Amino acid sequence: MPIYIALITLSDEGRKAIKDDPAKIKANNRELEAMGLKVLAQYATLGQYDFVNIFEAKSDDVIFKAAVHLSGKGVAQAQTLTAKSIDDFIAAAKK
Repeated sequence: MPIYIALITLSDEGRKAIKDDPAKIKANNRELEAMGLKVLAQYATLGQYDFVNIFEAKSDDVIFKAAVHLSGKGVAQAQTLTAKSIDDFIAAAKK
C-alpha cells in the first residue's frame, strides 16, 4: 500500500486542545484509522512542524478524505507527501 508523510502544524485551537487533553492525539488517530489510514509512526517535533506522521493508505482518495476531516476541525493544517521506499524508487528509476 502507498505510504504518505504528513507534516502537521497545529492551530491555536489545536494546541489548546492538546494541552487540555493530550490523549486527543490517540483519539484522532483512531478516527483516521476508521477512515482507512494506518498510522505507521507519529512523532512530535520541534521547529516548523508540530508533528510528523507516517501513514499507509489504499489510495490518495483516503488521504484526501482524512485531510478534509482534519482541516475541517480547525485544529491543524497538513502538508502531505507521497513516499516510496528506496528499493521501490530504484526499481521505478530503472524502468
